[in-house]
Amino acid sequence: MLKKTLAALALGSVLFGAGQAMAADYAIDKKGQHAFVNFKISHLGYSWLYGTFKDFDGSFSFDDKNPEASKVSVTLNTTSVDTNHAERDKHIRSADFLNVSKNPTATFESTSVKSTGEGAADITGNLTLNGVTKPVVIAAKFIGQGDDPWGGYRAGFEGSTTLKLKDFDIQKDLGPASQEVELIISVEGVRK
Repeated sequence: MLKKTLAALALGSVLFGAGQAMAADYAIDKKGQHAFVNFKISHLGYSWLYGTFKDFDGSFSFDDKNPEASKVSVTLNTTSVDTNHAERDKHIRSADFLNVSKNPTATFESTSVKSTGEGAADITGNLTLNGVTKPVVIAAKFIGQGDDPWGGYRAGFEGSTTLKLKDFDIQKDLGPASQEVELIISVEGVRK
């Protein structure tokens, strides 16, 4: 009887310990500027217009042994849009595009992560932009992880997704070549 009890306790502790293996939590390295939310959109079909959001924050959880348990949460200050042209940035902040006076933030909350190959995954989540919430899929790639020179531990990813402007109630028509914008995201997180 004692042997059965000890065996049951040992098995229970192994199963409990396995259940405790969790993803590590990371804060996006906003302070060190090792994270970017960039975008590009066609300008009349003749060239690309590039921009970035200078102010955003967020976190993610990641376990390389179980990437599908990962989660991502980001809040972006839409007033921080920067295309290297002050008048254009003012127009992008207006009601024609991001309407930042009514919607000063955009958010992304993941709902699932699905592995798509070695170091790659589709991150599905809800993007709220311009007051509209829609599901989007970010095609993500794991870049790397490890110790940093300051005693911390880091992990980095990049991803991209394409958004239709009208899906997010951006009604300004920029012509047939400019109906979609590509978001390019690169983040490095510091383990908490």
